[in-house]
Amino acid sequence: MNSTQYVAHKPDANGMIHYSDEENAIWHILIERQLACIKGRACNEYLTGLEQLALPHRHIPQLDDINQVLQPATGWQVRRVPALISFDHFFELLANRQFPVATFIRRKDELDYLQEPDIFHELFGHCALLTNPAFARFTHTYGQLGLNASPGDRGFLARLYWFTVEFGLLNGPEGRRIYGGGILSSPGETQHVFESDIPEFRPFNMLDVLRTPYRIDIMQPIYYVLDSLDDLFAIADMDIMANIQQARSMGLFAPTFAAKQNAS
Repeated sequence: MNSTQYVAHKPDANGMIHYSDEENAIWHILIERQLACIKGRACNEYLTGLEQLALPHRHIPQLDDINQVLQPATGWQVRRVPALISFDHFFELLANRQFPVATFIRRKDELDYLQEPDIFHELFGHCALLTNPAFARFTHTYGQLGLNASPGDRGFLARLYWFTVEFGLLNGPEGRRIYGGGILSSPGETQHVFESDIPEFRPFNMLDVLRTPYRIDIMQPIYYVLDSLDDLFAIADMDIMANIQQARSMGLFAPTFAAKQNAS
């Protein structure tokens, strides 16, 4: 995997991770700004989970505090990891209902965009929905599939993850809403979804998702939209690997963005 300049914090002898005043201040800026940005835009299931987590605003939470909410809700836990981990380790954790969280936070000069997932992205973007049975079930199934998949098949699985867990949208009772953590944790991406006329919104179709290239370093040109978050139950029950084989035989769609490094 790519290198990173960030180093994850390790806990002390009592299991506590200590963050600097500046790091806690960055958390405060990020959470206050993003809560305002997603107001009226995040799905109800996310907001319900966020209320359960009760994330502090003035300091970075301890992972044990997150686990005290997730474990009784869906059997999930968060697990401290270095800044970057291998794909094998990533899938192994998900298959064991453990969501990896790198215990570092972005610097002030990278508030708006960071390629590596930091603790704000993971906790604020993803963990609230791990209280939801459909999202938790899909993420667990995804980990089990990825653990046993070939490198080639993992490329197709990555597209499924990207267009659901990271950049998924759904049609809520009050209109289009966000459930993907890559949008929920990014003010720019949130505004891009709701204020730009550039992106295309497509109904979720497994084969289409598996065949759609993406780039991690641009605002997304395409989003796939579920009718309900509970659709993730049905997706988890699909023969995803058979769909991957079919998608492979059909080939990928032409990219809707300029060729560049980090394309997938």
